[in-house]
Amino acid sequence: MQGFAVEKIRNIGIMAHIDAGKTTTTERILFYTGITHKMGEVDEGTAVMDWMAQEQERGITITSAATTCYWNDHRINIIDTPGHVDFTAEVERSLRVLDGAIIILCGVGGVEPQSETVWRQADRYQVPRIAYINKMDRMGVDPEKALKQMKKRLNANPLPIQIPLGTEENFRGVIDLVEMKEIDWGEDMLGTQFEVRDISPENLDAVLEKRNEILEQASDADDAVMEKYIEGAEISPQEIKKAIRAGTISLRFVPVLYGASFRNKGVHPLMDAIVDYLPAPDDIPPVRGYHPKTLDVETRRASKDDPFSALVFKIMNDPYVGTLSFFRVYSGKTKLGATVYNSTKSSEERISRLLEMHSNKRKELKEAFAGDIAALGSMKNVSTGDTLCLRSHPIILESIKFPEPVISATIEPKSKIDHSKLAEALAKLTREDPTFRVIHDSQTGQTLICGMGELHLEILMDRMTREFGVKANLGKPQVAYKETITAEAEGEGKYIRQTGGRGQYGHCKVTVEPLVRASGFEFVERIRGGAIPREFISSIEAGIREAMETGILAGFPMSDIKVTLLDGSFHEVDSTSIAFKIAGSLAFKEAASKAAPVLLEPIMSLEVVSPEEYLGDIVGDVNARRGKIEKMEMRGGSRVMRAYVPLAEMFGYATILRTITQGRGVFSMEFYQYEVIPSNIMEEIVARVEGRIPLR
Repeated sequence: MQGFAVEKIRNIGIMAHIDAGKTTTTERILFYTGITHKMGEVDEGTAVMDWMAQEQERGITITSAATTCYWNDHRINIIDTPGHVDFTAEVERSLRVLDGAIIILCGVGGVEPQSETVWRQADRYQVPRIAYINKMDRMGVDPEKALKQMKKRLNANPLPIQIPLGTEENFRGVIDLVEMKEIDWGEDMLGTQFEVRDISPENLDAVLEKRNEILEQASDADDAVMEKYIEGAEISPQEIKKAIRAGTISLRFVPVLYGASFRNKGVHPLMDAIVDYLPAPDDIPPVRGYHPKTLDVETRRASKDDPFSALVFKIMNDPYVGTLSFFRVYSGKTKLGATVYNSTKSSEERISRLLEMHSNKRKELKEAFAGDIAALGSMKNVSTGDTLCLRSHPIILESIKFPEPVISATIEPKSKIDHSKLAEALAKLTREDPTFRVIHDSQTGQTLICGMGELHLEILMDRMTREFGVKANLGKPQVAYKETITAEAEGEGKYIRQTGGRGQYGHCKVTVEPLVRASGFEFVERIRGGAIPREFISSIEAGIREAMETGILAGFPMSDIKVTLLDGSFHEVDSTSIAFKIAGSLAFKEAASKAAPVLLEPIMSLEVVSPEEYLGDIVGDVNARRGKIEKMEMRGGSRVMRAYVPLAEMFGYATILRTITQGRGVFSMEFYQYEVIPSNIMEEIVARVEGRIPLR
């Protein structure tokens, strides 16, 4: 097996706001490419890509599902990602390994909050994308508004390469501005029969105007097209496609297409656009990493002749195979039975199972080549973000950064039998989901689980019951507060113990200062003249990190702090790593307590859409929740309010909003940033948890 030619591979993700039609579009793609023989429907719980029981019941995507299909002699690896903000990690990890993306926008809703989030994530990873404006058959559809919102909210440069043929119930198809053809699906319900015809005279003026816009933008991306455009010469569709492809890959613009996936219209041109405009693995720059020993920068080309390198982007528990490790091959090739080197963990493992995934089904593979997305079965020591390579050519690729959990709750088994099963289930779920944390509170003996939102924890509890047979009680969700400092201060830590024989001696001086929000922790060492031997400095840092886990105000983790190690002393005989670790912890606590410590709380970005008559009550309610109204606007006859509100005030908001708006209001909420809590509320929280390490 030689593998697919790398230029014929497309690794793409489908992403959008919740309910914009991601999974429905993917189901149509699978049907038209012959992977499935019956269209799955989200509403009926039969979608192939939404294979989890929880996804089928709720009609939402929870986990990113991977599949492979073929179109016009190209191999397309697709990842369908969730739209709900609680599962943003699934989008993050998918974007890290994808070469291109389709952003689906609802023709009625336009650019919605989660559309902005996934767009920013795609910007961060420099992923070329095409936009697909879906639901063109819906009442109130406004594609022009969606294009304006792309410019304004996403700072994007949309390039429509189609014009819709009709809108709302009259939507029949699209006019292809590149090939200069009308594609009309008419009344065909399956979407397999459509007429391709020349442009009718009544549409010609609008088409020529829009096509001119395409030629203008495309000429910026291709010198040959620019030359012909200036001279007024005829430019062939192939030349235009080449220019659009160049502009898309260089992120100059975003081609825009139209369709109604549920009505099976517009998906064929979308498939052509994936092949024509989104990059192959060898169209993007070679992947960069560093040598684990020398730390020199290393690059790998998307070629099977380069040394093997791959990144593990997802771990999944499979009832038949055990643990599945999804990976993207960036260079070289590997095969069944080969030994791969995990450069992140400095360990080697043999490939016993190599699989091509199709949602929750799998096909055995013998080899995987540059550009492929596949899965490894039964790998014991592999985690999300690990690099796999050859021991003879080691490289560590950039890992995946995940957001911090913002909510926590206590969990306890319902019976003693469930106790050991619970620990095992939590360990497996933690390995699978990087935004899920388990913390054991040594003071209270409680186990805390932390996640991205109420729905996130609810789904994980449901999975524990169904997949692992564990019955457990979940406590009331709590906010994941943090602590930080607002001033500079100095602290000294001495740990001296004499117990007859060899003693313990550690002594250090540190200063602490605040960092900008969301920058974590920085440790700087400024020891002069060997006041502390080098081997003990890492122990001091470890002690400081440990002290930061349980802050000094109310026991919440500390963040956004720079610690500088200035001075200290040691004893020739009695100094030990543990003594300096304790001294570092003591010095940090003393300094932090003098540095005006404060509590931080997660602030959420809230968007509420409702009929105008309820707006006053909604605004009053948000103000009462300590919210700050950012802006208000009209959207398709409804009022849209955006605000920033503390997460602590938002528990149970869905019920309140339903009551205020008689069930006609909807909202979406995502994490924005951590901010300092007002002093009166901070005093109340500290008083409530005084005397013990609290929930985190």
